[in-house]
Amino acid sequence: MEKIGKRPTVLLSAMHLKDRSILEELGISGNVVVINQCDTDSDERFEEGGRTVRFVSSRDRGLSKSRNLAVSLAEGGICAYCDNDVKYRGDYESRIMSAYERHPDADIIVFFIRRSERQEPVINGEARLGYLKSMKIFSPEITFKKESLERAGLKMDEDFGAGATYGMGEENIFLFDAIRRGLSVWYVGEELASLIPRESTWFKGYDREFFINRGAGYYRMSRAGFILLVLQFAVRKYSLYKKDGIGLLSAVKYMLEGKREYVGARNLHNR
Repeated sequence: MEKIGKRPTVLLSAMHLKDRSILEELGISGNVVVINQCDTDSDERFEEGGRTVRFVSSRDRGLSKSRNLAVSLAEGGICAYCDNDVKYRGDYESRIMSAYERHPDADIIVFFIRRSERQEPVINGEARLGYLKSMKIFSPEITFKKESLERAGLKMDEDFGAGATYGMGEENIFLFDAIRRGLSVWYVGEELASLIPRESTWFKGYDREFFINRGAGYYRMSRAGFILLVLQFAVRKYSLYKKDGIGLLSAVKYMLEGKREYVGARNLHNR
């Protein structure tokens, strides 16, 4: 069994940071790898206050790409994805490590982060996470053993996520891939952090582009279940997107268009 170390490593993806002050703002007190998407390239490593800080500035763009880079730079053990609007509890490190002690065979453990649209955990208590519940998770709730991802060849799909071709769905694809590859994925309904209210950098309303992105993501998640995923979303979210002037049939049409666009791009790439 892998030695998981005594402290988790937070993997923070952000843009145009001027300095390391964001670590204090987000309550990151332990080990951290920062990928700062900006207009310079640099790589610094610090030992301070009993922790390791790796601060990488990169001209490359794409949230999933930056997360994959952060994973490759993490010094083993347990890692946690993080965005620049996550405010950690003071005991986040002990909560993460205690969960892995309770579930030593877990490859991935998903926690609860409180936010405006979700005030309660997806699952009360602790349980295996399946495909259906994994659709309600967002990236900073995900922690994992680096060795498990490497063993399974699991990465974030760089075609999805902010700054990529399809600007959403990367965390759901990641979890679907993990479950499909036989990794042990657990949900622990403990609050790890809360979100700092900030304007979304990717959600601009329910428009045609949104549904195209959603459709491409659903097809990448599950080819066999694609139609069911499309229909459940179209029905379940109708009361929300109809306010933006999109009808149910149009929503389905645009998601199907997203699938065709994604398949066409993949076929072109594989020629």
